[in-house]
Amino acid sequence: MSLTEVDRRLLDRCLAREPGAWKDFVDRFIGLFVHVVGHTAQVRDIPLQHSDVEDICAEIFLTLVAEDFAVLRRFRRKCSLATYLTVIARRIAVRELTRRRMAEAMGHVTAHHPGSGATEPPPVERVANKEEVEHLLNALPPKDADIVRQYHLEGKSYREISSGTGVPINTVGSTLSRAREKLRQREHR
Repeated sequence: MSLTEVDRRLLDRCLAREPGAWKDFVDRFIGLFVHVVGHTAQVRDIPLQHSDVEDICAEIFLTLVAEDFAVLRRFRRKCSLATYLTVIARRIAVRELTRRRMAEAMGHVTAHHPGSGATEPPPVERVANKEEVEHLLNALPPKDADIVRQYHLEGKSYREISSGTGVPINTVGSTLSRAREKLRQREHR
């Protein structure tokens, strides 16, 4: 199957950073990524919580936007965009599921039980400029803004945020990573 005209235009819009293009891209492919993550976990007999699927999908999207959409820029357009993205999503899902399984095997508690001794992901660098954080908070959904505020302005740890909000530690990390990426994108405009 070859690249459709709809996907070619969407890809070109994203790479040109047209307003609304990334949202359209996410809307178009989130279902595919959820399916790939679920299927990959099922084949490997790894049970997932909804928050785990969200975390892995967030990791897929972060990979796609990293380094100015480097993964999307490498797409040769010789197959459908969905086929290419399925391969990328599967690789990331396998990597994340393997990492989680290894953490559990080493005696760590999985991250979907806040306050249960879950290991924290590596912390996101705190933003020193409080004005930047305030601008970012206005651009985020309320739940994400609360996590960013607690981390960057109140200096709370992932564990403290997780136990206070009931959000899994890995989701706290993913939320902060996404917010940091949004901040970087705003700086490059």
